[in-house]
Amino acid sequence: MEEPAESLSSDQVELRRWRMSDLDALERAIHESLDHLLPWMPWAANPGRQQTSDFLARRQAEWESGEAFGYAITSDATVIGSCDLMRRIGEGGLDIGYWLHPHWTGRGMATMATAALVHQGLQLTDIDRVEIHHDAANPASGAVARRLGFTEVDRIRAPEGPQAPGESGIHVIWRMTAARWKRRKLSMPNKPAEQG
Repeated sequence: MEEPAESLSSDQVELRRWRMSDLDALERAIHESLDHLLPWMPWAANPGRQQTSDFLARRQAEWESGEAFGYAITSDATVIGSCDLMRRIGEGGLDIGYWLHPHWTGRGMATMATAALVHQGLQLTDIDRVEIHHDAANPASGAVARRLGFTEVDRIRAPEGPQAPGESGIHVIWRMTAARWKRRKLSMPNKPAEQG
């Protein structure tokens, strides 16, 4: 199974595959972001060093199995968030997830990181689409998809209901196809993402 590159770049952000040596930096970023993450990320209700270590170990195992590809989002070598390409939406597709330290929000960093993931994901030979799924009560995640030219394709009620305090339990699904991304890149004066 083909894998994406272990490091990617897009404008002001660098993405690199998570390493176990990132434990301290990730733990710090999570701790400083808890108020920002708690409404949307169920795991943020119970953070801790062991949970963070387990997360990094899972990311290693998922990368090696080809199930998911997790990256640290960095700027000037500082860990400012996390993002993933995940094979959980069926054959030919990847789902993108992301979060950013609140100090770095509002600067386009999540959009830059997501652009790098889309660019890389759609270069994989077995992938023809990428999707972003988020709760309807989280418009910031939808704004990233909208800025990158994704198309909203569905809204579905989560069978398990809301999983975090800020959620409505309605999932919004955005999609980008390989053909649409290629047309979009050709129409832009600067490519949105380059492989590092």
